[in-house]
Amino acid sequence: MPARTPHSDSGSGPGPYRRTVSALRLVVVGGALSYRALFNWTTPPMFIGTLLVGPLLQLLFFVFLGRQLHVADDRFYLLGNAVVSASTACVYGGTMAVANERRYGTLGAVLLSPRNRAPLWFGRAVPYVLNGLVISVSTLSAACLLLGLRIPVEVLPGLGAVLLAAAAGCSAFGLALGALGLRFRDVFLVSNVASSLLLLLTGANVPRETLPGWMRAVGDVLPLTHAADAARQLSAGGGLDGRGIGAELLTGAGYALLAVVLLALFERGSRRRATLDVM
Repeated sequence: MPARTPHSDSGSGPGPYRRTVSALRLVVVGGALSYRALFNWTTPPMFIGTLLVGPLLQLLFFVFLGRQLHVADDRFYLLGNAVVSASTACVYGGTMAVANERRYGTLGAVLLSPRNRAPLWFGRAVPYVLNGLVISVSTLSAACLLLGLRIPVEVLPGLGAVLLAAAAGCSAFGLALGALGLRFRDVFLVSNVASSLLLLLTGANVPRETLPGWMRAVGDVLPLTHAADAARQLSAGGGLDGRGIGAELLTGAGYALLAVVLLALFERGSRRRATLDVM
């Protein structure tokens, strides 16, 4: 009877393909389950009231304020607020994706998982990228219907890419803020301040050329700044600004890396001091 030849992968771990599929499954399925389990605003009335009506009222406020002050035209505020409206879901959602695990006492169970931490946490931010995109599109559509914003049809794909990059970068920013929830008790104070900074420093509602130099420098490293500029340029017929989208994605990647580093650092510190679930 011929001897059996052992398989070359006998005793080895899963291959790169299986690891990739497993990580993607963790991102998609884990993120969806976490979103559904932790957040009550997934019911339609709560979603519409919190995430769609609020940004629309903010847009109307700044448009009519701008008309009275004669700072800029309607297009400036309409496009700027369409971009920054993504922060409603992305900043607070990314923050609560981590902080609410601690608040509801499930953080210990999450951190007991042997899975890689990067897809584990990034999966919790993915639903808010989609949320942010939906909110931006909804706000932009309302601007077209209610205030007469005209956008050429041929620029819509490029504008969609800009809004998606803005939502992704802002979600990474929110996840980095959420990492502070492993260390600080009231992380929502930080997210409130961060949202105000996005309104002021990204050029969504205040022309950046009117800001002091140090404020412009801070705005350059915040999400949404480059996306707002790219959206206005595209709408004005200037073409898709690849450098602007690249800068927005690079900013988001920087915050994603910061989030991973902070989460790992604070996790080790919390384990050492036994304060994972201490509020």
